[in-house]
Amino acid sequence: MTPLRVAVVGCGDIAAVHLDAILDAAGAELVGVCDVDEERRAAAAARGNCAGFPDLTAMLDGLLDTGALDVVHVCTPHHRHADLAAQCLARGVSVLVEKPVAHTVADGERLASVAEDSSAVLGVCFQNRYNDTARKLRELLDGGELGRILGARAEVTWFRDAGYYARRDWRGRWATAGGGVLMNQAIHTLDLLQWFVGPVTDVRGTVATLALHDVIEVEDTAALRLQHGPADNPVGSVFYATNGHVENTPPTIEIITEHARVRLDTHLTVAHDDGRVETFRPATVASGARSYWGASHGLLIDDFYRHVSAGKRFWIDAPAALESLRVIQAAYDRRPRPLDS
Repeated sequence: MTPLRVAVVGCGDIAAVHLDAILDAAGAELVGVCDVDEERRAAAAARGNCAGFPDLTAMLDGLLDTGALDVVHVCTPHHRHADLAAQCLARGVSVLVEKPVAHTVADGERLASVAEDSSAVLGVCFQNRYNDTARKLRELLDGGELGRILGARAEVTWFRDAGYYARRDWRGRWATAGGGVLMNQAIHTLDLLQWFVGPVTDVRGTVATLALHDVIEVEDTAALRLQHGPADNPVGSVFYATNGHVENTPPTIEIITEHARVRLDTHLTVAHDDGRVETFRPATVASGARSYWGASHGLLIDDFYRHVSAGKRFWIDAPAALESLRVIQAAYDRRPRPLDS
């Protein structure tokens, strides 16, 4: 099979993870990188032994003229996701977008419409759905042995300081990041929670800036009560996230079912009501400074490439990604506003 010709737009922190996966993928060839920052662009081009371009239009023009482009990975700041992905789709190039799908629901819905009309494939990078422990939990819930879900909780307690925001001026701002801890860190856990428990139909809660109030515009802490499913048969969950902890701890999801108590963190523990306790440990564990991100970017990217090669719609597309984005937007719509002076 001919390898897919792949390019990356945006050569910041998360692009390094994508470049690792692309360079390791048997079914892909890196043919270009793009970034407005000349130093980052040059470093990525040297690492991938490929061409570098100053903007997406130049990259599409240069590579499509020779027929040498099939997929673009969008790894830019959030507010650029929808426009850049739409530009690729309009020219028949498939796109894998880093989370979130867009920095606002309106932009995400617009991108979903563009993708629906395109012959190309759109995917969104919620790689934690590919963690083997997460997939095992999904299998157990679908199999029926655990019984009906009665309730759930999820928690993300991470650390971000002023230096983290100073290193990238788009972070911590509503106009460019679209939000704070919910949008930029905890969205993966929120995505898993609604994937396990079901689509969220009601959002109650609050967001606040507690640890970094003198540094960022957006929230660093959120506490939510979510309702999943129809009003006549709802399942409730609670969700807590903060960037005000002293370290990055593994996200936790707990689910209470009719017949068991389930906990997903670094591994999966199922405590059955009959006394049995099952523990499922991940086959692959990430290491290094970014280990708490998980180890499944490569698995998602490989699967996305298989869908592109087969001309099939990817299962984590814009409508799927909009589920968590709508929850976040609802939380922001209820956020406290400062009093006029």
